[in-house]
Amino acid sequence: SGKTVLANFLTESSDITEYNPTQGVRFESCWPALMKDSHGVVIIFNADIPSHLKEIEMWHSCFVQQQLLQDNQCLLIAHHKPGSGGDKGNLSLAAPLNKLKLVHSNLEEEPEEIRTEFIKYLKSIVSSVSESRDREEMSIIT
Repeated sequence: SGKTVLANFLTESSDITEYNPTQGVRFESCWPALMKDSHGVVIIFNADIPSHLKEIEMWHSCFVQQQLLQDNQCLLIAHHKPGSGGDKGNLSLAAPLNKLKLVHSNLEEEPEEIRTEFIKYLKSIVSSVSESRDREEMSIIT
């Protein structure tokens, strides 16, 4: 779906934006460790592959709903691979996914848009964590 190329782009780890598929491996046994004390979830999928739309429902159930995260703690990224010609307007997501922030990513056409949206998402998570800690500290003090 483009997770590695997006991660490299967002962290400025690599100037390479070519798609080189990595071997897909599921780490279900590690999910509890990944979810523990999480403050947010980014779900990246290829909107051009119909099976991905069903898979993100499962990811949302496991990583968002079961962890009792709020909608604003989740970001969906519909990544469009180079040359895919993905249609941004034709994507219909099932409830409750349709309530989440959805960003389309295309590193060929609008690379800075995804960086801007990701930074906004990170800032909102940091702010939320800070506010939560402040409330916790105030409850201890009072």
